Amino acid sequence: MDAMNILGISAFYHDSAACLVRDGEIVAAAQEERFTRKKHDQNFPSNAVRYCLKEGGVGLDQLDFVAFYDKPLLKFERILENYMGVAPYGLRSFMMAMPLWVKEKLFTRELIRRELGGYQGKVLFAEHHESHAASAFYPSPFEEAAVLTMDGVGEWATTSYGIGRGNQIDLLGEIHYPHSLGMLYSAFTYFTGFKVNSGEYKVMGLAPYGEPKYVDAILTELMDLKEDGSFKMNMDYFNYLHGLTMTNGAFSKLFGGEPRKPETRLTQREMDLACSVQKVTEEVMLRMARHVHKVTGMEKLCLAGGVALNCVGNGRLLRDGPFKQIWIQPAAGDAGGALGVALLVHHKVLGQPRKTDQHDSMKGAYLGPAFSEAEIESYLQSIGAVYEKLRPADLIGRTACLLAQEKIVGWLNGRMEFGPRALGGRSILGDPRSPRMQAVMNLKIKFRESFRPFAPSVLREHVGDCFEMDGDSPYMLLVAPVKKERQLPMTEEQKELFGIEKLNVPRSDLPAVTHLDYSARIQTVDGRHNPAYYDLLKEFYRITGCPVLVNTSFNVRGEPIVCTPEDAYRCFMRTEMDHLVLGSLLLNKTDQPALKDDVDWRSEYQLD
Repeated sequence: MDAMNILGISAFYHDSAACLVRDGEIVAAAQEERFTRKKHDQNFPSNAVRYCLKEGGVGLDQLDFVAFYDKPLLKFERILENYMGVAPYGLRSFMMAMPLWVKEKLFTRELIRRELGGYQGKVLFAEHHESHAASAFYPSPFEEAAVLTMDGVGEWATTSYGIGRGNQIDLLGEIHYPHSLGMLYSAFTYFTGFKVNSGEYKVMGLAPYGEPKYVDAILTELMDLKEDGSFKMNMDYFNYLHGLTMTNGAFSKLFGGEPRKPETRLTQREMDLACSVQKVTEEVMLRMARHVHKVTGMEKLCLAGGVALNCVGNGRLLRDGPFKQIWIQPAAGDAGGALGVALLVHHKVLGQPRKTDQHDSMKGAYLGPAFSEAEIESYLQSIGAVYEKLRPADLIGRTACLLAQEKIVGWLNGRMEFGPRALGGRSILGDPRSPRMQAVMNLKIKFRESFRPFAPSVLREHVGDCFEMDGDSPYMLLVAPVKKERQLPMTEEQKELFGIEKLNVPRSDLPAVTHLDYSARIQTVDGRHNPAYYDLLKEFYRITGCPVLVNTSFNVRGEPIVCTPEDAYRCFMRTEMDHLVLGSLLLNKTDQPALKDDVDWRSEYQLD
């Protein structure tokens, strides 16, 4: 019997992606942004499709189905109803949106066929939150589980929950637009001066610098939150139904002034707003989880949707919620919809059985391109780069020693990660024991805000030695406290500091990965899918007695994570990284020739 090949696609809003599933196995998945170098690229994922087909050795004529992650006609119905409901307001927004819908989005099936070079096979569509739910449950290690999806909006749904059993998913309830936890968080992202759909991480990182002084205002004025986690939002304060901004004048009046202008100085108000919306989000997530647990009777929970990338909230769910185990899709946002819809067709539509064991089927999220040593060497030789070629054991030993000397190392090894987190395939690495590492990496490597925390990669067998966690967190989607005995108490003088002044106060003996509230966003590494990265952690532990490395994504502000050796080399040369590892090759910055087509990188990102 021939293999069943299904191509999943998400596109046209943000984080377009493609995924190839063969007989229920995830063969390849990647976001379009990694190939075009356009962050959150929303265009049809032509490059990602090309990669997935090549990785799977599949031609277009060998595809059994192409599946799209939402239903454009249903979404169009919601948009039309929305505009009619607020008319005559929203005319400008309507006039901007309609041409694209009339020209392309209403005819997504024909657009897919055209973009795939005249593909004549079957094209199927699933509802947005059904795709999210499938991406959460089907790759999970659970035979049965509750499923909870939360995001901005799909067609109508903004939140859904249900049950997954075997190869079936049944959704039991939804919250509908405009009432949206994702939109609430994005409104505060906009109001605090960050970019919607990409700056939400910054709000989460800023939250510990503030006080939750606006929680009551949010819960009394902005939303009516019920005990079961359902809610309605007061649209008198929001502009996203009909305008080009998230909030309006009433919102500004409630929170003491106009939205912060991007790139201007952060004040205590923004920190307090971030803290407040984070606390409210966690409370909503907890109430929802308790309700879902009560209704479904399940002991395990699967999460997806953009809100599931809120790793602080996820950590609260695990610690304080009713579920014994939680599994979160690493590409929880729209990109993961491509994977979800492909699995949905295989299991639910075609009725194919699903196999589970104690591990998930995401292959560590290493689903993107890899590059051979010959390909890497050919590129480096073409630009005159200077490198050493080392045996694997020697490379690991040298790199671990460099990291122990507080050198910052770019690391490209094996297949690229799927989802927003770098997990040891495309990472920038540092020594977590260094009190200067966070500031250096933020300002000189990442070119981003100084308050942004960094995440630790920790050997799975030693996670309990460092953090209040005893389970797996392979995808860096759970936050947990640093062990009490590793924390450094604040002096009375330090306690008097405000806001960003608190940044340079070491919180533990792992200061580079310990956030202001003594927490850390943890990646556990067990070596099953990325043995080279595991070996590096092991060697660093052998040398230093520390089983942790700083792991941040291999990119600079405003750019996607690197994909190719060329992307990595250019990022390496344009920042103050000390060394670069490309497969088995080690490069020292001081040995390299100048980039021939370099630009003023700092001015491009409005940096001093």
